[in-house]
Amino acid sequence: MSKRLPPADLPNMAAALRAERAEMLNFTSGLTDDEWTAPSAAAGWRVADVVAHIGATARSFYMPSGIRTTFAASLEQANEDPVGRRRNWSRAKVMAEYEGASRRATTILDVVRRTPAARLRVPLAELGRFPLGLLMAGALVFDHHTHLRHDMAPALGRPAPPTDADRMRAVLTWMIAVLSNQVAQAPVAGLDARVALTLTGPGGGTWWFDEAGGLAPSDGKVAAHVTAPALTFPDWGTQRSSWRDSDVTVTGDAELAARFLDVVNVI
Repeated sequence: MSKRLPPADLPNMAAALRAERAEMLNFTSGLTDDEWTAPSAAAGWRVADVVAHIGATARSFYMPSGIRTTFAASLEQANEDPVGRRRNWSRAKVMAEYEGASRRATTILDVVRRTPAARLRVPLAELGRFPLGLLMAGALVFDHHTHLRHDMAPALGRPAPPTDADRMRAVLTWMIAVLSNQVAQAPVAGLDARVALTLTGPGGGTWWFDEAGGLAPSDGKVAAHVTAPALTFPDWGTQRSSWRDSDVTVTGDAELAARFLDVVNVI
């Protein structure tokens, strides 16, 4: 019998978070004031708002306000509210919160990942439950990576910062965990036949999905196999772009694969 998704590699994910934090500080330090207030590719958010969002998210992991996010009906709305409260903050104040909150969250993660609490499953709005260690590391690495490379840099006409296999693996681990929960909560018709997703390149791997969510690979048969570069998944896997316009290859049951791909939307 196939196994559910394997445990996250928390030591590498913690290192990935430190690397992404350094990348964000380096990127934002070089922005002009006009770039800081320019629109990002995230609908309705300026570059300043994106940084405020990540700082507020990091803060939510150690302040009581995080409980509201945990039990929110909509994660997107839970993300909008803190950004709205920070919209009139100065650049210095937004950056001070981001620097301090991200540092403290990273320190707490380094402690939590060494304890049994890392395996405690906690809710995150409508996305379901996740082990606490994975939630802290995965959500923050994913936020840094995706917002920086797909919302901030392209909107400003700047090159996307580089990444590496460890950071990409952390991003993909979180995205697959979220997608697994989403599929389990709203199964795709015909998915009892299973779809395999192979993401190639840095941090890539293969994951299987059935109506119960994500699976580790096994020797069983699949009805469809989806292959794409790992580096593109944070873009089309969040519906920032369409998978149909991306370098996505499907073999096997194309109709089933399309039904599956059409619902992939990692928040």
